Amino acid sequence: MTTGVVVRGDRVVLRPYRLDELDAMEAAMSTTEAREWLPLGAPPRHELRRRVEAAGEPSEGRIDLAIEADGRMVGEIDARHPRWAVPPGVWEIGISMFSSEDRGRGLGREAVSLLCDRLFGREGAHRVALTTDLDNGAMRTVAERCGFAFEGVLRSFMPTADASRRDYAMYAITKDDWTALRARAGVHDDTDD
Repeated sequence: MTTGVVVRGDRVVLRPYRLDELDAMEAAMSTTEAREWLPLGAPPRHELRRRVEAAGEPSEGRIDLAIEADGRMVGEIDARHPRWAVPPGVWEIGISMFSSEDRGRGLGREAVSLLCDRLFGREGAHRVALTTDLDNGAMRTVAERCGFAFEGVLRSFMPTADASRRDYAMYAITKDDWTALRARAGVHDDTDD
């Protein structure tokens, strides 16, 4: 049984991690394929346990959620707002789809939109940023389709396993932008409820 905040979309559910998923989480984040989307490697086991215990609520400046589709965990999405590190109301999100089979199906785009709804509606966000490897065309397309604006390149940003550093693209969307985008799509704006 899943407790905590659950956000449901048409094909995707964002939900807290479950304790019985620790091994699956660790395995998914430790594959050769995972090195593409987790350049720093899998988090330590105690960090994965913290994600389970947080039950989808803000914990240590993060919200960590499993992405479920077709009744199975297909990825993870997180929102970061480290206290004292960024201005109030500013969040950054990250997303990982565990298998190439689940990429390119629109699941990531739906997950990003659902998390933005939560951040702007429940968490008091005024700005949400998203960074990705400069060469990650798929994620850049997701950001753009979700309404994020390209703001520039973070040069020599992300360290890699071979001690080099990768350039990252910075995207962001504001609460006003999100509200206008949702209104154009005919979605009720509940960010002020």
